[in-house]
Amino acid sequence: MADKGYLPKEKIKEFVEALGKDAAVYAPCLEGDTITFRQYTPDKEISLDRPANTPPKGAIYPQCETLLSFEFKKDAATPQKMDVELKANTDFPKAVVFGGRPCDAKGFTVIDRVFVNTDTADPYYKKRRENTTIVTKCCNGPYAGCFCVGVGGGPASREGSDVVMTEVDGGYYLEAVTEKGKAVMSLPIIQDGSSYEAKAKQANEKATGAVRNPFPADARISPELFDSGDFWGRVVEKCVSCGACTFLCPTCYCFNITDEQAITTGERIRSWDSCMFQHFTLETSGHNPRPAKYKRFRNRVGHKFSYYPEKYDGAIACTGCGRCIRYCPVSVDISEIVGYLKDPKADPKQWAADKKDAKN
Repeated sequence: MADKGYLPKEKIKEFVEALGKDAAVYAPCLEGDTITFRQYTPDKEISLDRPANTPPKGAIYPQCETLLSFEFKKDAATPQKMDVELKANTDFPKAVVFGGRPCDAKGFTVIDRVFVNTDTADPYYKKRRENTTIVTKCCNGPYAGCFCVGVGGGPASREGSDVVMTEVDGGYYLEAVTEKGKAVMSLPIIQDGSSYEAKAKQANEKATGAVRNPFPADARISPELFDSGDFWGRVVEKCVSCGACTFLCPTCYCFNITDEQAITTGERIRSWDSCMFQHFTLETSGHNPRPAKYKRFRNRVGHKFSYYPEKYDGAIACTGCGRCIRYCPVSVDISEIVGYLKDPKADPKQWAADKKDAKN
């Protein structure tokens, strides 16, 4: 079974349809000026020209899903007795995530550590993950806001992918990364790609060298600056707590669970949530340990660059995709903030002075 191949650009649609013969294919589809991951149908237009506005996270970890349904039934022999019938579905079909970027594929590995690599694995996420093949397109170069090389990734990273595609003359060079990927490479539509390997490597190296790294080498987050309320207060002055940064993030996995009931039947639903929302940590008593906006923002940054790495052997819960920078309505730049936190000479007063000088 070959692990290298070539696919002409004009055969992309045919390739996706071949992938979809026994699986649901989620691809970046153009809708107006927006590219989002949708389940592919022939009437949809696939776009690989730039990273999608949204990550493909929802294909494996849906934004809203029913965990189980329940029904209350009275016992015919004993009316005072009520039985509860529960139904849960983890019989998920095969799927393919096609056309995501390396930062998107790496995002799944961040969630894997929490939902799969644990003694209490999430059965819904785990089953979907096992049934999903990820075919990733390497980036041609940097896009606004991206900083993947600064968090251990890159525009040609293999982490989390089963197959990686690199754009070369007239088509794409394909390389299998896993056994799932080798199965994809067996499709008849894929041609021999050995002659394109050198060109693909050159393209990947060029793209990697063009991506910015906003962080000082081998620097750690300054505890003094991280604990400074003044610093965070200035950082989030313009933040509107809309939560777009978390919903567009390929690694955020916070959720809420609600029971929606209609008399004797109902569903238990899991939905994405955001630590940037004021009610996220609100307790039943009315107490909120993170009532201030700056505390919620500090928690978001701290989770990605401090708490998660401490728990998972240094792994950073950010892939540097840049979506939270590109699509923030007030242009908050997490890479700028973390870069300053990692500067050993940084202090809150100097940060404020630097920002003032930059505006003048």
